Amino acid sequence: MEHDLVVFVPGFLGSRLRRNGRDVWARCGEQLIGSAAAALTEVALPPGLGDAPPEGPFRLAADALLEVPDSVPGLLSCMGYPDIRAALADPLEAQFVPFGYDWRLSHRLVARQLKARVARELDRWRAEVDAYYPDRTDDPRVILVCHGTGGLIGRHYLEREDGRETARTLVTLGTPQQGLVQAARLLAGHATPGDAGPGTDRVARLNETLRDWALNLPAVAEMLPWYYAVRVEGKSRERRITDNRYPVPGLPGEAVREALAFREEFRAACDENRRVGPLPYTVHCLGSVDFPSPEALVLSFDGSRITGGLPGPGDGTVPRRSAVADWTGTDPMLWTGFRNTDLASGPALRDAMLAIRAGRPPGGTLAGDEGIALHLPRDPVAAGHPFVIDLLGHDLLRRNLRTVMWRSGRTDRHPVVFRQYEPDRYRAEMEAAPGRWVVEALVDRPKGRDRRIVTVVAS
Repeated sequence: MEHDLVVFVPGFLGSRLRRNGRDVWARCGEQLIGSAAAALTEVALPPGLGDAPPEGPFRLAADALLEVPDSVPGLLSCMGYPDIRAALADPLEAQFVPFGYDWRLSHRLVARQLKARVARELDRWRAEVDAYYPDRTDDPRVILVCHGTGGLIGRHYLEREDGRETARTLVTLGTPQQGLVQAARLLAGHATPGDAGPGTDRVARLNETLRDWALNLPAVAEMLPWYYAVRVEGKSRERRITDNRYPVPGLPGEAVREALAFREEFRAACDENRRVGPLPYTVHCLGSVDFPSPEALVLSFDGSRITGGLPGPGDGTVPRRSAVADWTGTDPMLWTGFRNTDLASGPALRDAMLAIRAGRPPGGTLAGDEGIALHLPRDPVAAGHPFVIDLLGHDLLRRNLRTVMWRSGRTDRHPVVFRQYEPDRYRAEMEAAPGRWVVEALVDRPKGRDRRIVTVVAS
């Protein structure tokens, strides 16, 4: 409620990784775009780390939230959290805890770190709360708000690390409750398309670099999908990544076993806790089905090759099949019209948080009927070669359409000119220098916005 401690857990990429005050990941990300060779050395982890914290040169500080857009090509994007406290309905500075963490590490380890941080902050807040809320009727508890894969940490903390004893509410924003097919593609060496065309060799090297790096990141294995995310050409049956008859080529068995252990450990904890009684905290999960999202990977008829992927309805990152939190035993879903990357923004979240902090249930369908959607090529694209951006929406030209793009971390905006080619469909052809570029489209009457990240790599 209003006097509760509000703890925000960002998703993968959502915390800055720093050494001696310098943002190491930002530098490595730029090197990855320019040249794949040894680009991720500074943010690598040693093999076999498991749930242990890294030591020596592998250890990085992660105590600040990301504020500018960033991405790992073929896996996940994050728009940053420059206005997160306002989006959370403006809790007092003393009762707001942004939990930065090293997103490379095991969700188990980070859940234990979250437990220690919440215990300290809740003790502090309970000692201070009377000065701010003298008329409260009970002691403060915790409202835990988690974006993206941060929800995997939050739920593990609640069910495995005794967080349910202090939590009043869990709010997840675009959490892949059943995992991401993108993680399987990344660990199999197919994070980005390798079709013939401009930059094919560069993309192949990028895929290899990303795979070598991600194989030692516990967090990535723990994102592997557990719904039926595999299709085989010529076969009608959907399959899991654990299907022994059609294993995903290149996907390491050890990573699958690690992911299975992580999932089963959480499920066992949920089952044990349910024998004690129902959830002592409420759960609200914001999601979307308005944007095509990677839902499955496709294998050749003999299972020897990954030949493509299939989209499904979702938030642009997490398909609906993965977004539903079935472990709660309830229907906690709140459907919005926002992409995963924007679910932690004020327009998507603020109304829900105002209701939650006032002790009221948020609406079943939240504001966000934007009626506008950008479709960009899948990351990455090659510098010096045109790429196409499609824009879908009704009567956009009469609704004062504005479209711009900018390089992440810079302030100068460049206009993007779209031309209508079918009713409610518009297209622009672009070229860009190497970097991470944000494309944004805005309309009025009613107001709408969509944003996407595209990574442009050196040819």
